[in-house]
Amino acid sequence: MLDIKFIRENPDLIRAAAQKKRLDFDVTRLLEVDKTRRSATGEIEELRAKHNRATEQVATLEDEKEKSGAIKDLRELKEILSKKEYEFKRIDNEWRKLMSDVPNIPDPSVSDGESERDNKEIRRWGEIPSFKFEVKDHVTLMKNLDLVDLERGAKVSGFRGYFLKNEAVLLSFALWQLIFDQFRDRGYQPLLVPALVREKNLFGTGHFPQSKDDVYKTQDDLYLSATAEIPLMGLHSDEILKEEELPKKYLAFSPCFRREAGAHGKDAKGIYRVHEFFKVEQLILSLADHQDSVRLHEELTECAEKTLQVLDLPYRVVTVCGGDMGRAHVKTYDLEVWIPSERRYRESHSSSYYHDFQTRRLNTRYRTKDGKTRFCYSLNNTAIATPRILISILENYQEPDGSVIVPRALKKYTGFEVIKPR
Repeated sequence: MLDIKFIRENPDLIRAAAQKKRLDFDVTRLLEVDKTRRSATGEIEELRAKHNRATEQVATLEDEKEKSGAIKDLRELKEILSKKEYEFKRIDNEWRKLMSDVPNIPDPSVSDGESERDNKEIRRWGEIPSFKFEVKDHVTLMKNLDLVDLERGAKVSGFRGYFLKNEAVLLSFALWQLIFDQFRDRGYQPLLVPALVREKNLFGTGHFPQSKDDVYKTQDDLYLSATAEIPLMGLHSDEILKEEELPKKYLAFSPCFRREAGAHGKDAKGIYRVHEFFKVEQLILSLADHQDSVRLHEELTECAEKTLQVLDLPYRVVTVCGGDMGRAHVKTYDLEVWIPSERRYRESHSSSYYHDFQTRRLNTRYRTKDGKTRFCYSLNNTAIATPRILISILENYQEPDGSVIVPRALKKYTGFEVIKPR
């Protein structure tokens, strides 16, 4: 959410942001409603003051006739006030809905574009493997190696359900341990976070109201979190931190749940797009300084890149274009890992910063050294997501006989060096 004062002073920036992000948003309507809301607020405050004065005056009247007339006037004033308050509630509801739809301002370096096809590659790392045999996809490899059961997964959980088995489970644990070891000396506090969250946290992170269809809701008015970013951003909601505490850096493990409501028929095969998965997430709360956000954004991205380099997985980094970027985001990098069976790179990490878009919604502030309060800035990035990353590991490390070599960085955690057909 942006500051309404900023929106009033910069409506053209909001129009340009909506256009760049390919969002349908009418800033003119917001400003009209905002003007009406401010006018109604003034009227109500004036009527309340008048009502309070009249109430005090009635209490001092002794003449019954005069008092009866004053009470009648007071009731009429109360009725007018009630009507104004009812009308204000309608106006305020529209104002709040429009405010929740305002897009964040993308960084000037974000390119124009309609979709992920228009994202701009900025660098690559690693050599794409050359196989002298017919490459198997991850589903074939995992079935031959007895690493997954998709049929029973669907029987138990429905579409996109799965059971990971045997070495795939141990590889997953190895990856999580690798990540926490890699971040041990980087100043990130390790956390296990709740998977059940209140609606406030989903609104605060910008997932609501637009993405409600992609979230699972329980009967207790709680929601299953789609990423550790959501509970992490709620960690300091309605708090005022000290400037010297920032930046706060977290590394959180959590199960994640997504309905994938808009992905019907997309990536339906295998474990690339599933309803339930596990992720380690990086998150930073920082000073309200753009250049600091830029620096920390590069740091988050570098941390993820180093993990892929340690795993020796070829990847590229792309700057996400306006049309492919979220409403809340200022800038996003996607890291895409090479998938041999598809002969293309696929997203494995997403690194973003938001300025105070999220913290303003969640009221997360800090007190400066001169005593002023400001909203923190927020950033996040995937550290590792499983089982998705297993796809690139299995496919890039496959052998002619159908076995898979374990990446060197994981061998000390797995206790085995190769996964062989059974």
